[in-house]
Amino acid sequence: MEEYLTQAPQIQWFPGHMAKTRRIMKENLGMVDIVIEMRDARIPKSSRNPEIETIVGQKPRMVVFNKADLADPEITREWLEYYKAHGVNTLTVDCRSGRGLNQFVPAVKEVLKDEIARRQARGMTGKNIRMMIVGVPNVGKSSLINRLSGSKRAKVEDRPGVTRGKQWVRLENGIELLDMPGVLWPKFDDKTVGERLAYTGAVKDVVYDIEWVGMRFLAFLRENYPHYLEQRYKVAREETQGLEPFELLELVGRKRGMLLSGGMVNTERAAITVMDEFRSGKIGRITLERPKTLAPQEEHPIENQVE
Repeated sequence: MEEYLTQAPQIQWFPGHMAKTRRIMKENLGMVDIVIEMRDARIPKSSRNPEIETIVGQKPRMVVFNKADLADPEITREWLEYYKAHGVNTLTVDCRSGRGLNQFVPAVKEVLKDEIARRQARGMTGKNIRMMIVGVPNVGKSSLINRLSGSKRAKVEDRPGVTRGKQWVRLENGIELLDMPGVLWPKFDDKTVGERLAYTGAVKDVVYDIEWVGMRFLAFLRENYPHYLEQRYKVAREETQGLEPFELLELVGRKRGMLLSGGMVNTERAAITVMDEFRSGKIGRITLERPKTLAPQEEHPIENQVE
């Protein structure tokens, strides 16, 4: 595995509209009371855009881990404890089923309780709470807004880069949401960050080699969730031992009957299938990183700690 880590290609994706989004965030920050940073519960570290903290500054912030239904529940608990220990307000939700969303508004009001008390003391009880929803592409920002508003006012598709402009949505309970397009950062210093963003679909498939990503994911699965690999793709553990990642991809494709003329395995089709099944949760509840894997300099994250 170490050989494949050192040979990992650099996955990058920062189209022009993302640079524009950063400017829009800065321009509209003064109009909101709180920033809701959404992350993917399967990659809490890799879906953290480090530039958001710089842009947000001292503005109150809450981190929402979406797609918690797709993540390993044990590791999710580890992440919640980790961020709680560092004074960061967090919430786990599943925007597809709506699970956890009943806690969203109370959690926001708890973060803003001092500001709300000041408004009440001034007689400003009718003023709406305004929040900005930010995060990397395909993390579920629009799904969150649609769930909260009970409509489909925000565009939702299972691919990154759909929301291209800011959208204001007003809820019935005195809350206004500003939905921002998904934004990455210009350069991933850690190659595994780009790789994991590719796994979850935050980076467009056209900017990387899907076969390479598929075989890397299968190697991760063999090492960390071998029972899922066995259950989903009907491969015995002894069959996978000693195989190089590409050979593992071939084995999965052969088990699925993805053969070309001459008996060769259609590895591209196999890789696409594997990644689609991971993203949809068909393989199982999988998390790609946990707090104890953070580098020493990341043990105390540089994040705005909301009191």
